[in-house]
Amino acid sequence: MVFFKNIFSKTEIQEETKNKEVSSDKMSHESSNNSTVMSEKIKFTIDGKECTTEKGTNIVDAARANGLYIPTLCHLEGVKPSGSCRICNIKINGRFMTACTTEAADGMVIENNSPEIQELRNIIVETLFVSGNHYCPACEKSGNCELQALGYRFKMLVPRFPFEFEEKVVDAGTPKIFIDRNRCVLCKRCVRSIKSKDGKNIFAVKGRGHTACIIIDYELAEKMTDEEAQKAMDTCPVGSILRKERGYIDPIGSRKYDKQPIGSEIEQATV
Repeated sequence: MVFFKNIFSKTEIQEETKNKEVSSDKMSHESSNNSTVMSEKIKFTIDGKECTTEKGTNIVDAARANGLYIPTLCHLEGVKPSGSCRICNIKINGRFMTACTTEAADGMVIENNSPEIQELRNIIVETLFVSGNHYCPACEKSGNCELQALGYRFKMLVPRFPFEFEEKVVDAGTPKIFIDRNRCVLCKRCVRSIKSKDGKNIFAVKGRGHTACIIIDYELAEKMTDEEAQKAMDTCPVGSILRKERGYIDPIGSRKYDKQPIGSEIEQATV
C-alpha cells in the first residue's frame, strides 16, 4: 500500500510540474502576442496628411503625436476619455465622431479643419460661454483658461446667443479650494483624474441634465495638500476650481496663453 501511495504521489508531482511548464509557456506566448498587438503601427490621414500611430490610440492623442491639434476641453492624456465637451468633433468617412473616444484605425480618412467642423466648434464654444458666468477680466484663471484660449483661437468676438444661466452656489466649504459652479463646463476632468491617496474620487457629478453639478467629498478634501489642490486647479480647464489664499499671483505676460495660442505647442513640436 505504501509503495502504490508513493508512486501515485510522484505521478501527481510530475503532472503538476508539467502543467505549470505548459501554463508558463502559454502565458509567455500570450504576453508576446499582446506586445506585438500593442506595438502594431497603423496609418491614417488627417486633412490629407498621412499619420502613423500605435493601434489602440485615440485620435486626439494620435493627432498630437503627429503635430496636429484637435481642440478639446474634456480630454486629458492618460485618463479615460468621456467625450463630454464635444469640441473635438471630427468627420470620419462623412460621419461626425468625437476624436477623444474614437480609436484611430488603419486607412481611416479624417477631416479636422473643414469649414463645417470649424463652425460646429464655434457654436459649441459660444454656447459654453453663454451658459455660465465666464466674465474673463475678473476671473483668476484668465490667461490660463482653456475655454478663453479657444475663444481667441476661433476668433470669437461676441456670442451670437443670449446669456441664459441660473445663479449657482459657490462651494467654499473646504480648506484648500473652492468650486465656482457658475463657471463649470461639466468636462468631468476633476472627477476622472483627482483621486485620494487610496484611489477614491474626491469630486463627483450630482444630478442630471441642466441640474447636474460638481460636488466634493468634504472628508477627503480636508486632507488635500497644497500640491493636490494645485493639481485640481490646473486640471480644471476654466476658472471653476480655484485655490484659496492664492488669488491673482500670475502677472499678465507670464500666463500660459499670453505668449502663444492654445494648441501651438503641439503644432510647433514637429516643425
